[in-house]
Amino acid sequence: MTGTGLCPKCHQPLEGDESYICCADATLQWRCESCAKVSEGFAFPYGMCPHCGGKLKMLDRAGVSDQASVNAIRIAFQIELGGKAFYDRAASHVADPVLKALFTKFSAMENEHMETLSRRYHVETPDPSDGFRVDLAAIQAGITGKIDDPETLFRTAIVFEQRAVAFFTERAKTVANDSAEHELYRELAAEEAEHVALLETEFQRWSKGKAGMLAR
Repeated sequence: MTGTGLCPKCHQPLEGDESYICCADATLQWRCESCAKVSEGFAFPYGMCPHCGGKLKMLDRAGVSDQASVNAIRIAFQIELGGKAFYDRAASHVADPVLKALFTKFSAMENEHMETLSRRYHVETPDPSDGFRVDLAAIQAGITGKIDDPETLFRTAIVFEQRAVAFFTERAKTVANDSAEHELYRELAAEEAEHVALLETEFQRWSKGKAGMLAR
């Protein structure tokens, strides 16, 4: 067959005279029925969750509107903003160039998470605030030790992410299992659980003198 024109959407050549469907930039959202993690993409191998292998279900939802859901998203943004501020300050507190690079990547990762939340739930990304103090953050997390100690910084970050998982998990238990709010809390808990796993992996590698996965 020979092309008879260009697709008005992706500008790729059209084959023959048959009708066509253009899927360029068609990013869909999928929630795992097992771990509740939301993944974004056009398709996944065998329709399986890339995180746990569970069955994926395509989501079709409008932007956030009810107050309970708005509050849940607001709290999620608070956590991400806090994480970014913490990692920015942590990067400025350590002299080790490897750790500095690692915390800088963690900060960039939080930015990506906020962009994902903004795109997924149709809300604007809030601006970060200045004046964040890592010493007060460590106290709030119940962590003792020198705040310029890399281990203390790692442990503080992990505790905050663990608290976020616990918060959203407990909130999910307070609402009806078949409610949209319940699914939203499970999604947010799954996101934070992924952050915990990443931080714990990086901490273990650093403790053993290995290069971090993100620092490469």
